Amino acid sequence: MAYSQIRLKLLPSVRCLFDKLVQVKVEGLAPHKAVELRSRLVDDRGVIFKASALYKADETGQVDVCRAPSLGGSYTGVEPMGLFWSMAPETPRSKLLKKNVLSPTRVEIEALSGETGELLASETNERGYMTEGMRRIPVQEGRIRGVLFIPPGKGPFPGIVDLYTFGGRLTEVRASLLANKGFVVLALAYIGYQDLPKKPKQLDLEYFEEAVAYLRRQPEVKGPGVGIISISHSGGLALLMSSLLPGISATVCINGCIANTVLPLHYKDIVFPPLPPDIENVRILDSGLIDIRDALTDPSLETNRASLFPIERASCQFLFAVSEDDHNWNSALFAEQAAATLRKHGKESFKVLTYPKAGHFLEVPHMPYCPSGFHGAVGMDVMFGGEPKAHSEAQLDLWERVQEFFKSHLDNRSTC
Repeated sequence: MAYSQIRLKLLPSVRCLFDKLVQVKVEGLAPHKAVELRSRLVDDRGVIFKASALYKADETGQVDVCRAPSLGGSYTGVEPMGLFWSMAPETPRSKLLKKNVLSPTRVEIEALSGETGELLASETNERGYMTEGMRRIPVQEGRIRGVLFIPPGKGPFPGIVDLYTFGGRLTEVRASLLANKGFVVLALAYIGYQDLPKKPKQLDLEYFEEAVAYLRRQPEVKGPGVGIISISHSGGLALLMSSLLPGISATVCINGCIANTVLPLHYKDIVFPPLPPDIENVRILDSGLIDIRDALTDPSLETNRASLFPIERASCQFLFAVSEDDHNWNSALFAEQAAATLRKHGKESFKVLTYPKAGHFLEVPHMPYCPSGFHGAVGMDVMFGGEPKAHSEAQLDLWERVQEFFKSHLDNRSTC
């Protein structure tokens, strides 16, 4: 047949924001023809991510991934964004890295003959991070290091501090995409970025206090309070900030811990020592990966009281997002303990979201799932848990819940 008649379409456009759904369609095929669709991207570290899926054209010679099921490959069933979230790295245990949000992530999509493997059509989806008119401002003010994203429009807008993982240095993806939703977002680094120490001996809450004050001072930020979004190690930082610092109205803690971890955390004359590890609970798997899920001692033990964050002192709203198959640590237990502490002190200012088969790194929608990788604090490859499809669905759901949460609580008048 004439391959020139075959078209691969990306709707509504070949360009979109990273968190948006794109409809992949192939037209002009022979009826019921077998087709393999492939996706490929190269991240900022040069790591190649790929996925593939087998489809069969309908009676009109069309494949629409929003309606047709994949019959095999990286995923099966009707998965409109399967070619994106199911991408796996060619270099094992690699997490997709995006350093520069000024340029899009380019995903190449190809349609190949299911019989011969011959290329039938191709197209490139440019998945961007910043809407037209958004400002990206590098921040070097006092000790503060990060990037401020200001959405287009008149404002003022609700403000959010975005904290990433212990080994993440500075990650701008979530911050830039949140800013597209009408928030001023400060992506705040706290380890190993620019002149910040790579191996600090301690962390100081005063640094984060400066960052909150800086964000609240910005003329584009609507007061009186701001929000925090955090994940993993920074979840604990967010809880302590919410407990001790003024001006915080809403805090999202994604798979965090209610006690201090890794490094001593100082605030004025108070020191929160890190939870001690229980090495006997670390498991080495047949794959060579390490499972550290139960490597921390129970934060609620009397001996760990000095490490526990006083979240009962917080007067802001909390959203705890929990992956039940998190193998970085026992996020479900920590969220239960946080909820119990708040209830004990007569507070119902929180919500817990649980995702049964999701892993540790709950990211923005359609981000490829990362089951294992290098752990900045452990210094080795560990497993992060989860199942790809359930993890992808959790990311999609959480993204909507986060936006709703901040819109609900950053316009009210209550602050910590």
